[in-house]
Amino acid sequence: SPFRTLSMPFDFSAVSAPFRMQPGLRRLAAGARQLTALTGADRCLAAKLQVLSRDPGSALIQTSGFDARPALQALVAQARQEYPDAIRCLPGDGVRADLLGWAVISDTVVGDGPPEIGACLRALPPAWRLAGLLSLAFTEDFAVIESDGRIPWVAVCLPSHWAPEDKVGRSFAEVHAPVADNQLLLTAASHLSRLVTGQERWERFVWNITPHSTLDQHPRRLPPRSWTDASVADAEQLASQAWLRTERQTFIPVAQSNQAVFTIRVDVEPLFDAVRTTDDARRLQAALASMSAAVLSYRGLAPARDRLVSWLQARSDRQDPVSSLDPA
Repeated sequence: SPFRTLSMPFDFSAVSAPFRMQPGLRRLAAGARQLTALTGADRCLAAKLQVLSRDPGSALIQTSGFDARPALQALVAQARQEYPDAIRCLPGDGVRADLLGWAVISDTVVGDGPPEIGACLRALPPAWRLAGLLSLAFTEDFAVIESDGRIPWVAVCLPSHWAPEDKVGRSFAEVHAPVADNQLLLTAASHLSRLVTGQERWERFVWNITPHSTLDQHPRRLPPRSWTDASVADAEQLASQAWLRTERQTFIPVAQSNQAVFTIRVDVEPLFDAVRTTDDARRLQAALASMSAAVLSYRGLAPARDRLVSWLQARSDRQDPVSSLDPA
């Protein structure tokens, strides 16, 4: 691939055992960035551009009558604070993404950047062009969550095995109803919704080990590959085909609205690369070993868990950091 692999911001301290489906929220450190600017050399930009060009209706969705302007204004303000040299405000409610070479001014697309980006933005409905620009300017996907837990708006190009079109208009509890062992999440749903739509900033990390290398894992577009394709592989061979998929999620307050912009940064890295230290291996091994049958089934890990645990145990027995793709 001509595109670089995303650097991993994943914090392995978020991997704990026994594994539980839980909120795992923690306050953001002062000054911590919530966004990650994209450039033309990033595989994430290519993946997002493909979705927004070919299937935008699966990514850009809102409930009827919802006004996304306050949330978009909060997102632009955060982007300008973090990347003042990359995001600029222009007259006429315009926003320019300098790294892309394109701007949206009063729903009109202007610029001289890569033509495929301009064509993609112009093909979107006018009301969605700013959201499209911000989606292409940053690694993160975005959603709006309200204090009652409802999700009225999403701009999600790279979902992790779920369909954004099935989530809009539903509550936090409804969205997480299919999740295995979800009692902790559902019990805390109302409190969490009020917490993340307040004025404090929060983050959480989630992870999975998957046979899929693609950033876009919309179930309708996911390539037909599973662990059963490696049914005869030993632990080392299976691990060589595995990928660590992680998400860093944060919440940007939307002033005086009881809303927050929910940001989702997806990273996918070969498991051999992702497990950099013996502590990383120990944490993943312990978490996988403690997963319930329901969680293993929900995450698609049941056919692979034992071999992954065996490989991670071997890695955790090493005394030196692990950083090479070479399994030898």
